[in-house]
Amino acid sequence: MKFTYLGKSGLKVSRLCLGTMNFGVDTDEQQAFRIMDAAVDAGINFFDTANVYGWGENAGRTEEIIGRWFAQGGGHREKVVLATKVYGDMHDPADGPNREGGLSAYKIRRHLDASLRRLQTDHIELYQMHHVDRNVSWDELWEAFQVHLLAGKIGYIGSSNFAGRDLVKAQCEAKNHRMLGLISEQHKYSLLCRLPELEVLPAAEELGLGVIAWSPLDGGLLGGNALKPAEGSRRANDPKRVEKHRAQLEQFGALCRELGESEANVALAWTLAHPAMTAPIIGPRTLEHLQAALRVVDIRLDESTLNKLDEIFPGPGGDAPRAYAW
Repeated sequence: MKFTYLGKSGLKVSRLCLGTMNFGVDTDEQQAFRIMDAAVDAGINFFDTANVYGWGENAGRTEEIIGRWFAQGGGHREKVVLATKVYGDMHDPADGPNREGGLSAYKIRRHLDASLRRLQTDHIELYQMHHVDRNVSWDELWEAFQVHLLAGKIGYIGSSNFAGRDLVKAQCEAKNHRMLGLISEQHKYSLLCRLPELEVLPAAEELGLGVIAWSPLDGGLLGGNALKPAEGSRRANDPKRVEKHRAQLEQFGALCRELGESEANVALAWTLAHPAMTAPIIGPRTLEHLQAALRVVDIRLDESTLNKLDEIFPGPGGDAPRAYAW
């Protein structure tokens, strides 16, 4: 496994991040334990989750599974740089009118403490805002986070699904509060979703934020099985989207066969090649999915291959403002 610093922090993380969104949903607890064991054995030290995973009335289930894995001992907790998120509805009647998505100081305190209980730990290395909350001032946000930073409950703050302007505003206000501010932005980025190249990725790179890519296989569409989905799979239930991208996926598959690599691994390696990228999130549902992804860190795509991928999956035409103005 290869490692890098997370943004401008001194925190070193693996170049692959283990996503846990499937745990307790498509992946049962014992399989999740095997995946986490294998990830640590392979050198992956960066785990990503969110308080809402498990979804709906089962929100929090994924954190609970991770917490029970930590509780097994064996140095599990000490080996993991743990990232979770706050914002969403946890379906807790006690939250009252504050149940809906948001980032008030009240909600951050309550939901952070609840995440710590579920995860069976006293601290979280990276606490991420799952979305922007434009109803909350940055004065309130940075003061709320500072309380928990000083208490040792969290080590660093990250964002997710922020626009470029939100990243700039966050860092400007953090400086006014004499704080480090954000160290990372988690954002959707893939061969089929290149819009972040316009604003978000350049802003993150200039601000010194590590980028963590979610859905780098675009919900599995780039995983190699979209054109021949297994019965009952999510791809089999999304025929319109597959047809929309059929020509691109056929060209992509042919290129990957020439390279002798799987579609999934080429898509992940392409994401990882961006200079702003810290790690793509891999979200294995099975141990086999995890094992297949491990070689991504050793794949190097040459300029010719990158140009061919640009032809198949055109980007937005460069970063801003050049893509807009000339």
